[in-house]
Amino acid sequence: MGDARRSRDQQGQRPSLRLAGVRTSWHTVDDGDFFCPGCGGDRSYRRRAGKRRFVLLGVPLLSRGQVAPVLECAACHGHFGTESLDHPTTNRLALLLRDAVHAIALTVLTAGGRENRAAREAAVHSVRSAGYTGCTEEQLLTLLAAVSAERDSADSVSAEIELHEALAPLAPHLAPSGRESLLLHGARIALADGPYCSAEREALAAVGRSLRIDEDDVDRLLARARTPS
Repeated sequence: MGDARRSRDQQGQRPSLRLAGVRTSWHTVDDGDFFCPGCGGDRSYRRRAGKRRFVLLGVPLLSRGQVAPVLECAACHGHFGTESLDHPTTNRLALLLRDAVHAIALTVLTAGGRENRAAREAAVHSVRSAGYTGCTEEQLLTLLAAVSAERDSADSVSAEIELHEALAPLAPHLAPSGRESLLLHGARIALADGPYCSAEREALAAVGRSLRIDEDDVDRLLARARTPS
């Protein structure tokens, strides 16, 4: 009697057979590394494309159209939209930050202070702290000579475009405090040899525009950098 009841109970726990439905079949298009929104860190991904099909008794029959491509995380196996690739990986973000500080240092020194050792030393310190640990004053002077020669033959608009190209890809991925910190790097270099000259203020204003910092906030930050801590 007990065995018969257990048998009926076990039968009642069996999953019901799904006769029909729509399933998605996936295939891998390419792969790479991305910042996974699910894991919260750098991971490998597979870009997968899919087709939806009507299935009857496990047999694929009618096509139900394409499915938007997804990124499948190799670690958590979550599926995310391809817009996730717009967010740089941690390693890529570090490179963007390093290049941004380097571009700001060159821009400020070119505007004024290149002949002053204290300003050059401040620039080398900023560039090293950003990740170019092997940067020397001699290397910086060589780059400054090349940049100055190039900008002497270009207008200020072209120079700002170059600066914008170095900073704009980074700006959307930084908090306001992060963007302000980059501007302050430039301000400290400019102040190393004394008060801002007009060319330095113009260069720092261009840095602020490229980093999406309001003009009033740029003025506030430049004044704060001038005040001894």
